[in-house]
Amino acid sequence: MNIMLWVLQVVLSVAFLAHGWLFLSPPAEMVELINSLISPAFRVFIGVAEVLAAVGLILPGVTRILPWLVSCAAAGLMIVMISATILHATRGELTSAITTAVLFLMATFVAYMRWKVMPIPPRTVPKERAEGIRI
Repeated sequence: MNIMLWVLQVVLSVAFLAHGWLFLSPPAEMVELINSLISPAFRVFIGVAEVLAAVGLILPGVTRILPWLVSCAAAGLMIVMISATILHATRGELTSAITTAVLFLMATFVAYMRWKVMPIPPRTVPKERAEGIRI
């Protein structure tokens, strides 16, 4: 199960890194189309949020520093995907709505599993080293 969760985290991370980067630096021919759907400031906000979430799905788990952030990143993506699903469904874009709904389900699964079922253990400091550290 841990391997499956890591695979899902990597897949989600790659997808959201690519989409977030697309929103942050879209090709010139796409700028007008995207800006007709959402404001430029909101586009940049979504792009930054998706890139940060992509990093948050991987980095805390790999370093085991604040690994609970993996669940938080996935939960944040759940909010983005619910909104995207509603947007695409109201515009009649069924294929996009299904895609975002599947991404929502994947993010939900990762968030729940990493929060309650298989959390990533935090990094621990060896006792000998911890005794030498004075605050």
